[in-house]
Amino acid sequence: MRYSEIFVPGGFPRHTYNPRATRKLEDRLSEVAENLCKLATVTGHTKSGKTVLVRSEYPPEESIWIDGGSVGEEEDFWATIVEQLELFQGAEEGQSQEKSSEFGTEASGQANFLIAKGEAKVSGTLGSSRETSKNASREVTSRITAIAGLREAKLPLIIDDFHYLPRDLQGSLVRALKSPIFDGLPVILIAIPHRRYDALKVEKEMTGRMHPVEIPLWEPDELAFIPNTGFPMLKCIVLESAIQSFVEESIGSPHLMQDFCRALCRRFGVKTDEDGQTIRPSQDDLRGVFAEVADTIGRPIFEKLARGPRQRTDRIARKLNDGTEVDIYGLVLHALAHLRPGLVTIEYEELRAALREIAKDPPQLHEVARVLKHMATIAASDESSTPVIDFEEEEKVLHITDPFFAFYLRWGKLNG
Repeated sequence: MRYSEIFVPGGFPRHTYNPRATRKLEDRLSEVAENLCKLATVTGHTKSGKTVLVRSEYPPEESIWIDGGSVGEEEDFWATIVEQLELFQGAEEGQSQEKSSEFGTEASGQANFLIAKGEAKVSGTLGSSRETSKNASREVTSRITAIAGLREAKLPLIIDDFHYLPRDLQGSLVRALKSPIFDGLPVILIAIPHRRYDALKVEKEMTGRMHPVEIPLWEPDELAFIPNTGFPMLKCIVLESAIQSFVEESIGSPHLMQDFCRALCRRFGVKTDEDGQTIRPSQDDLRGVFAEVADTIGRPIFEKLARGPRQRTDRIARKLNDGTEVDIYGLVLHALAHLRPGLVTIEYEELRAALREIAKDPPQLHEVARVLKHMATIAASDESSTPVIDFEEEEKVLHITDPFFAFYLRWGKLNG
């Protein structure tokens, strides 16, 4: 047994998968395939195990999976379904026609000046045939082909990261799939919580036709299941205090817990079950694990947010209370780090208070709102399928949607 087979962040952890049976999440999902005739929505924070849960019930080899982050326009969506179902969009029609005629005559007569006296029998046959053929081809749109293929195959359709699709595209897809759903086609949308009602917003007729499955944050005992199950497979004993530290820093994310366990194995040289040992990590070891994971998962997007947009006019140096100089983007990120956030919704006044605590001259409301708006735009344009933050400008509310980003704010190197 290799540690990389047991602890699998970002994939399906076959050995350390926790079905959280008491919550009956798998039961709720299994109903979708039983002619439910409703649109199923699976919502939960990023890295909370939504995709792993759905894949446990609807594996890709038995379903149609679409990654919302890879869909740029509607044609991409339908074309992906056509490709996965191995359908053809071209159709050719042929038509042929044949005509023929035949006649015969029989006569008897007396001798005349051409024929000697007696009886004569005359017959004649005339025939003609004509054959024509016509072939025509037509191209069927990928949308029509995909919907017809889904109806025929009756395979579950799962759209992961549905919230990442543009709003107008969300509406178009839900409207197109509404009829197949009502006819029993299993369709599941996977999204993050504060966008849970996107499907209703884009298509009001789906009201009453929804089957919500909410994925709650993981409880401490559910997270502890991962190391408590995995390390014995490697013939390792890990101090309970270390597992408790992992639980506290996981921010409710099984993905982070899998990362911590992997990093701990590397730190103590545990590659296979032949390296089994009692692991007693010190506080420095734990900090090293957290720093390693933070640097691996959160640095790129943090640096993008710290740089801000390409076209910038405000690069005024602002001094923190510890003497560090940053611009307004760095200042806002340091204020967020000061809050040591989890997956939370932050009101402006909370952020404003943090800014006062770390800087002598905090920026004004409109300045902070402008920075948060730019950061949300940068996060949405990042290659990751889920923006790490989302800012509601009218309400002046910031959502931290990604535990990786929250974790980096706790343990990452903010000043490079």
